[in-house]
Amino acid sequence: MARSAYHYMALLWRKPTEEYEKFMKHKLAEWRREPSIVRIEKPTRLDRARRLGYKAKPGFVVVRVRVRKGGLRKPRPRSGRRPKRMGIYGHTPKKSLRLIAEERAARKYRNLEVLNSYYVGEDGLYKYYEVILVDPHHPAILRDPDINWIASPSQRGRVFRGKTSAGRKMRGMIRFRGLKGTHKYKWKKKQKERELKKRHEASRGARLIAPKEVYEELGIEK
Repeated sequence: MARSAYHYMALLWRKPTEEYEKFMKHKLAEWRREPSIVRIEKPTRLDRARRLGYKAKPGFVVVRVRVRKGGLRKPRPRSGRRPKRMGIYGHTPKKSLRLIAEERAARKYRNLEVLNSYYVGEDGLYKYYEVILVDPHHPAILRDPDINWIASPSQRGRVFRGKTSAGRKMRGMIRFRGLKGTHKYKWKKKQKERELKKRHEASRGARLIAPKEVYEELGIEK
């Protein structure tokens, strides 16, 4: 069966060649010298953008956002604190860097709504995301039955209310079954470690809480 061009675009992204890696390395060097929020003419990953709802028509805007990697860098408090509350080990943000990129793009382009976003690259200091924005008042958007739902008043400020995919993931609304990172997977992994006595409870001398009948047979007062 014949494959589409989008298939090969996605394949090149998943398994990049040496030439493509060199190309992206030069691109990252260029992006690093640009402002943190830049409007671009067309998506870098066209296959991913089309999958998320992008169309090459008036009313759609693509913005590349640069976000610094790592946690929040806050100054060490000068007044008295116990070591746990000093914050010198870093403050991890509750939001993902992808959601932070979407919010920054929405604040810059206040008349547009965020449709979705995707990852495009990273270097030692920054991560780069491309955010798809839609003009809810454009006639071409209002006439399109596939995207005119974004013009509804209920979608106003959707990125700040956790309605994008990054926001829904942060709220725990995108669930996966049987994959790593889910609560079910972690629980099963910890349960297996407990049975094999590889958990930290076994190494810290945690005593076994036996039933009452065992204490009575041994003649030990509980």
